[in-house]
Amino acid sequence: MKYTLYIGNKNYSSWSMRAWIVMKHFGIEFNERLVRFDSFDDNSIFKKTILPLNPLGTVPILVDDDLVITDSLAICEYLADKHPTLSLWPNQTRLKAKARCVTAQMHSGYPQIRRYLPMNIEAKFAEWGQIILRDHRQVKQEVAFFDRYISSMLDKSEGAYLFGDFTIADAFYAPMCIRLKNFDITMSPKVADYIDVIWQTKGIKEWVDDALNENDFIAMDEPYRLNNKKRQ
Repeated sequence: MKYTLYIGNKNYSSWSMRAWIVMKHFGIEFNERLVRFDSFDDNSIFKKTILPLNPLGTVPILVDDDLVITDSLAICEYLADKHPTLSLWPNQTRLKAKARCVTAQMHSGYPQIRRYLPMNIEAKFAEWGQIILRDHRQVKQEVAFFDRYISSMLDKSEGAYLFGDFTIADAFYAPMCIRLKNFDITMSPKVADYIDVIWQTKGIKEWVDDALNENDFIAMDEPYRLNNKKRQ
């Protein structure tokens, strides 16, 4: 029996993206169930579909037979345990511990970037990016910390990714890379190169292409656009 992965709109759902690209990148077969973000009211189609599986009403959700996992990091940890030969984490114990720390930082951190630089793959918000940095000091501080933090990882890496080869850690940082690029936030050359690598990575590129083809305007996820007008 294949896994089933429930996700939201690919253009907006950063949490869905993380689990999906791990499975795609490492060739783990699954059935995809995309549930559109119509709204988050209890009577919405989204909530009516998701709540029976997850009382929190969120995605992603991984279903494996009678097991239901409702957190992106828990999903990836489960897959790493189920597929130990795929090296979802670095093979070395010390690197694996560090990768888990880096992933946990992304899983729970950067609240201001999440708030003011939302995930929106098909959009380009260069002007808004500069306004946000000008008007929100905490966003600017988080961006600066991110740049230093990722640079320190890349300095020690023996490859193009955070720990040499692509791992769960890179999957968790992919939505952040997309945010920074789409809001045209200037990063150090090393981090800018990493962001470019992420955009061209197997799984991530496929997700981005799917997002660009959705053509689905969802007002609650479009704080910087006041009408149904996509980027030309």
